[in-house]
Amino acid sequence: MICVSVFYPSSPGKHFDQVYYDQKHRPLVRDRLGNSLMRYEIDQGLSGLDPGSEPMFATVGRLYFNSIGEFQQQMTAHGAELQADIPNFTNIQPQFQISELV
Repeated sequence: MICVSVFYPSSPGKHFDQVYYDQKHRPLVRDRLGNSLMRYEIDQGLSGLDPGSEPMFATVGRLYFNSIGEFQQQMTAHGAELQADIPNFTNIQPQFQISELV
């Protein structure tokens, strides 16, 4: 199984509309990726390690697939549409990492 992590780093002047993300983007992702998407998790940043500190990431999304091939196939078909929706909820440039669960 693989995990595709999508990191939205926090920094001054950046915004992330969690309501739009939860109500519009997340259902769009689920719909377009269909049965290939095994699981989808969202971490909303609260703080860093020190009390009251800013979180390193506004949000982290994790998408799980059986194989990298399944992920690549879905992104070929739907990636442009999913990425075009990003400016509707944030001005943060997302960072991606694909990992194998071991």
